[in-house]
Amino acid sequence: MFRNAAVRTVQLTGRRFQSTAVNPVLTQAEETFGKLTETAQREEVKRLSEIMKADWLKVPIEDKRAIFYATYGSHNRRRVRGKPGDGMKVFVGVVGTIALSLAVSTMMRNSVPKPRTMTKEWQEASNEYARARNINPISGVSSEGYKGKGFVQNV
Repeated sequence: MFRNAAVRTVQLTGRRFQSTAVNPVLTQAEETFGKLTETAQREEVKRLSEIMKADWLKVPIEDKRAIFYATYGSHNRRRVRGKPGDGMKVFVGVVGTIALSLAVSTMMRNSVPKPRTMTKEWQEASNEYARARNINPISGVSSEGYKGKGFVQNV
């Protein structure tokens, strides 16, 4: 029992808490750095860059967090400018644009009559022409025992 208590006190005394940092540069950087003016932010970045030149193992964790946030955090130009619900607006806009483009292309395709060469009679006549002229005698319409449709497509 005494052994467990002794081990626990050694563990607690050996632990360094964030609040015991010696003169932290920027406490709670996520909340305070974005509220600073641009000149104050530049000064903080200069001060943080001086800290980065020191031995990295001796830099307190609070200062490391401030350095990371000043370098990669979402502040100023990196701040997300979207509002809640903007994703749904973008999704609806994209789906609407795709639907509109499909409707316009379908209307344009159906407004033009099919060419006369796409009728079934024309394609059957093309088969007869190919047989008469012996076009593609090895594997085509005029070959012996041909059982395909030839030039006739699904119309």
